[in-house]
Amino acid sequence: MLVLSRKPNESIMIGNDVEVKIVEVKGDYVKLGITAPKAIPVHRKEIYEAIQRENIQATKTSITDLAQLDDIFKKKEIKHKDNNKK
Repeated sequence: MLVLSRKPNESIMIGNDVEVKIVEVKGDYVKLGITAPKAIPVHRKEIYEAIQRENIQATKTSITDLAQLDDIFKKKEIKHKDNNKK
């Protein structure tokens, strides 16, 4: 881990596109400003970890879930064909 000391209004650069600026230091809290391209998601770590847990949970699909999904698509396909006949 790289540890850097910075004062308010000083920054660090991560690569060419991400700037982390010390906005304010108040007691035990540090406010950071992060400038990054829109394509790079920026989250607090606890939010990032929650997103990861949700993504893992979403991949745990049971066979019955897939069968139910297949039934839904088949019903919609039949309904779509019936509507096109009219």
